[in-house]
Amino acid sequence: MMKWAVLLCAMLALSECNIRIPLIKGKSARESLEEKGLWEQYRKQYPYNPMAKFSQSFAVGYESMTNDADMSYYGVISIGTPPQSFLVIFDTGSSNLWIPSVYCSSTACNNHHRFNPSQSSTFQSTNQPLSIQYGTGSMTGFLGYDTVSVGGIQVPHQIFGLSQTEAPFMAHMKADGILGLAYPRLASSNAQPVFDNMVQQGLVQDYFSVYLSSNSQTGSEVIFGGYNPNHYTGSLVWIPLSAETYWQITMDSVTINGQVVACNGGCQAIVDTGTSLIVGPNSDIANLNSWVGATTNNGDAVVNCNNIARMPVVSFNINGHSFTLPASAYTSQSYYYGCRTGFGNGGSSLWILGDVFIRQYYTVFNRANNSVGLAKAV
Repeated sequence: MMKWAVLLCAMLALSECNIRIPLIKGKSARESLEEKGLWEQYRKQYPYNPMAKFSQSFAVGYESMTNDADMSYYGVISIGTPPQSFLVIFDTGSSNLWIPSVYCSSTACNNHHRFNPSQSSTFQSTNQPLSIQYGTGSMTGFLGYDTVSVGGIQVPHQIFGLSQTEAPFMAHMKADGILGLAYPRLASSNAQPVFDNMVQQGLVQDYFSVYLSSNSQTGSEVIFGGYNPNHYTGSLVWIPLSAETYWQITMDSVTINGQVVACNGGCQAIVDTGTSLIVGPNSDIANLNSWVGATTNNGDAVVNCNNIARMPVVSFNINGHSFTLPASAYTSQSYYYGCRTGFGNGGSSLWILGDVFIRQYYTVFNRANNSVGLAKAV
């Protein structure tokens, strides 16, 4: 079957040979916790450290992840023969695929789909352990091989992690697991990432694109081996990577009305679908939030909902181009907590351009020439 898929790709026009995975924009863990009156308890018990997964540790069997309660975009993949389905976050800030297993009895596993190796005729086990460190806790498990189906295309002999224990905060997360889309160097135990396996087997070309809808629950998508011009206007601006680990680029500055308010003299930024906010160094974020009129309350940068229409446009200047965000794009409203900005503290010199940014700019992740393409999303 795979040989026919490769042959078909060779015969079709390149623009036609791609795999589209619809993403669902669902309720975030924070929204669910707010509805139940549990958000304050959760945030104190599991303080969010957005930089936890960007550690530079490449030890065998080690991977980092964060407890981002605002994540809300998920897609479905399946693993095994016959297939078992899972809801995953397509994360450009990590490189491994992992899902819960039936060997996990943690509370977090009990309310998620769990993979059962004994029900798959194509599963192969390994003796390799896997540990994923979170900001507050960890996931432990082991690595195995099986056929992974992404967007209807089967990727045979794909290595992935099966959890045996999971941190308690994962019980509140909507996704079952993570499908990492960063570079292979970040993958624990030298496990080949799903996308690299797809490219190596000739199933797709070596780039993929992401569109995140702003309001609609449907319409968001990841396309492997292609991109959709209907989701953006104008031309793609190509930005070379400054490091080939994460999707890391050089940002020139962040300005408001021509005034530099952050990233003075340049800084490094990671384009990350697996982070919900725009995150930066604490002093820069404090200054940026001050400029837009936000005040800090319990870790949130709070603004008056009535002032959003009058709040300034923020410009992220990258590779000689200005990528602007109006206040409607960088603020969000909670029924229980009012309005807040999407600018969060990172406690590091790195910036993360997460979903707040990607919703506004259609993004193509190009491994062929190690670059990121950005265009105004529509």
